Amino acid sequence: MTAGNDFDPELDQPTLFSARVTPHRSLNRTGFLVLMIFISGVSFVAGIAFLLMGAWPVVGFFGLDALVIYWAFRVNFRSADATEDIMVTPTELRVRRVSHRGHLMEWSCNPLWVQLEQTGDPEFGIERIYLVSRGRRLSIGQVLGPDEKASFAKALLAALQVAKRGPTYNPVA
Repeated sequence: MTAGNDFDPELDQPTLFSARVTPHRSLNRTGFLVLMIFISGVSFVAGIAFLLMGAWPVVGFFGLDALVIYWAFRVNFRSADATEDIMVTPTELRVRRVSHRGHLMEWSCNPLWVQLEQTGDPEFGIERIYLVSRGRRLSIGQVLGPDEKASFAKALLAALQVAKRGPTYNPVA
């Protein structure tokens, strides 16, 4: 008998499915900077035009509009820091969700007991994907589009089916 844990079954488990889901942002930081320079420039020119016409209170509203647009984009970029990691091994399904504020939520269960549920609309496609196990229901992949949800659900379902089949016996010749 040896001291410590020489056998850790988690280390020998093959990963059947692993995915990281993050919110999509079509505007990168450089594009944001260019857009804000453009909006600020238009607001400044329009504000000066109104100032020359004698409508000086309007100048402040143009500056306020630019600040509100800046604030909205900053909030949007902050929410892009959220992640969701889904991993399936033959003995465990683990979901690890980190919010944009850094709050961590982990959910773990045996893949033998997990069912994949989908809700959707015939026109729109898959709207929600749920993992259901022992009366608990967890929504996953909320930030994905309908087509992405369909391919994600298909791959996850295939991994769950492999986990449910169990290990295969491959005799060495």
